[in-house]
Amino acid sequence: MTGSNTIERIPTGISGFEHVTLGGLPAGRSTLVSGTTGSGKTLFAVEFLSRGIMRFNESGVFVTFEETSTDIRRNAASLGFPVQLWEDEGKWAFVEASASIGEDTPAVGAYDFGALVARIEHAVRQTGARRVALDSLNAIFTRFADSGIVRHELFRIASALNALGVTSVLTAERPEEYDGVTRYGVEPFVLDNVIILRNVLRQGRRTRTVEIVKFRGAPHRTGEWLFTIDPRNGIVVVPLAFLTPSDHASLARVSSGIPELDEMCGGGFYRDAIVLITGPTGAGKTLASLRFAAAAVEAGERCLLCTFDGTPGQLFRSAASWGLDLQAMQASGLLRVMCGYAEVMSPEDHFLQLRNAIEEFAPGRIVIDTLSALERVAAPRTLLDFIIALTAVLRQRETTTLLTGTPAGRFTSANAPLITSDVAALADVWIQLRYVAGPVEIQRAIAVLQARGSAHDHSIRQFRIDRTGMHIGEPLRGAPNGFAEALGPGGAWESPESEVTEGPSG
Repeated sequence: MTGSNTIERIPTGISGFEHVTLGGLPAGRSTLVSGTTGSGKTLFAVEFLSRGIMRFNESGVFVTFEETSTDIRRNAASLGFPVQLWEDEGKWAFVEASASIGEDTPAVGAYDFGALVARIEHAVRQTGARRVALDSLNAIFTRFADSGIVRHELFRIASALNALGVTSVLTAERPEEYDGVTRYGVEPFVLDNVIILRNVLRQGRRTRTVEIVKFRGAPHRTGEWLFTIDPRNGIVVVPLAFLTPSDHASLARVSSGIPELDEMCGGGFYRDAIVLITGPTGAGKTLASLRFAAAAVEAGERCLLCTFDGTPGQLFRSAASWGLDLQAMQASGLLRVMCGYAEVMSPEDHFLQLRNAIEEFAPGRIVIDTLSALERVAAPRTLLDFIIALTAVLRQRETTTLLTGTPAGRFTSANAPLITSDVAALADVWIQLRYVAGPVEIQRAIAVLQARGSAHDHSIRQFRIDRTGMHIGEPLRGAPNGFAEALGPGGAWESPESEVTEGPSG
């Protein structure tokens, strides 16, 4: 104990998990980790012990009721956990109970829990273990028809583990993702702490979440939090806004790559800014993002350019049409391009891929074009979690970030899409590109709706796109003071001189 009213914590070492638990699992207690098949229960148990050895030099005991120790060793090795080596060093011990549970085992009173506890005690003393994992309780408890017996025997196991002074994780199966905590319903009443892992099918893709149901006497974050399973890093909980915010706010400016836009924004973007550019298809979002990336290379900065809606060949061709040689920029080592379609993986895996690239490449700028592609594969809340998590990482690193999105419908609609409402609230700079239906032709207009900490241009300006890029001109004549209020369906500005006309789709 660190204080009369404070419960000591033991860090799990699982990436991002301490942010949810507010420091780790309550020390010296038993925690139930419940989930459906494939939710990650066994991996959680393995990683809890492995990280304890790797990061905190705390030995562990793994009690397996289903898989053999050989299977556990092999699966752990695929994640870089050398269990066999740790066994040889006396840091890891198996208590293999799976062989004593057979199909012909009588249902009631046949399993000797006293002998099991004695074996666990011996392994703990032999290794000096501070961590114990039992996987999975259902292998035993399915043999009992009476839930009262299950409760009694589980209490015996938990009491014995607590008496040893170890922090333990016990896994159990649950029948449904949102129906009860466990199969029997008695486990949560016996154990001090309960964690649920979910693996829900949403919009044709699996979404993994973790929820702390209870930590008896210990504070924790509530709700479901996204996580993914990385082949290199194991369980990774998406950190959302849990990263410690920096008290520092950069006063340095970087160029957007478009001189007139720099002027509209009060001299460019602050180095740690999150910039959102929205507009209908073909309005110029990709061109603006490419000029932003090119400006980074010209300034000798690294830039990570990511698109969720195309191939490298398509991106290189588009850039070349505006006189930008992305391949040469890549060859310089200052630009890294990540291309693909949003559908190839889950939002959590996209986040993990981006985070790994950010940590490895250490860019000064990052472009994501376009977030709207992720709306095809992510529920609104999931997409918002993705964006909050990503911007939290980037703000900590003072990475200038440019995001693009395609809004749908009228700006003032109560059903405004995520990209034009919640994301705009997170951004430091919000730039809108629109089509203008003029008397004889479709024109383009640009406005800076928001630039926190900057005296920015409030006018609506016309711009044109040619082979040399984007050229912003004078304020539009006759444009109303309220740019947003004058938007028609599809992002067109309703000129007083003409009817609303949809912008081109290309």
